[in-house]
Amino acid sequence: MLKLNVNGKPHQVDVEPEMPLLWVLRDHLGLLGAKYGCGVALCGACTVHVDGVAVRSCVVPASAAAGKKVVTIEGLAKSGLHRLQEAWIQHEVPQCGYCQTGMIMSAAALLTEKPKPSDAEIDQAMSNLCRCGTYTRVREAIHAVAASPASPVAAKKA
Repeated sequence: MLKLNVNGKPHQVDVEPEMPLLWVLRDHLGLLGAKYGCGVALCGACTVHVDGVAVRSCVVPASAAAGKKVVTIEGLAKSGLHRLQEAWIQHEVPQCGYCQTGMIMSAAALLTEKPKPSDAEIDQAMSNLCRCGTYTRVREAIHAVAASPASPVAAKKA
């Protein structure tokens, strides 16, 4: 039995310790935001935060998350939409939408670490793949959140 803290709530799951965190989140906890894309940590569709660090949950064993704080897209905002989700909508980032939760989770981790990232820092941190190619809009949305004084992401660092 593994004890996990996911989105601020304690959970006990009866899974093999080596089961990827992604499958625990989706199949055992019903949190469907993180997506399966490649299974080898390349695409980023499965990105979640573990103790504030963006990780590819398809290759993280569930046991590695025990005793740590896991945050999924479902827990990113306390209520309503997170400022990044609002910026994604405002800048019309999503097209097919499959990669977007992973992109937002990567962007949130970036803004927590670097509240005012440069284009180069955004490009380096946003290694998620997007079949639709909305990378320019992703960068614009991240800059918009970084410039916003009302940003909950920017407020954490201030």
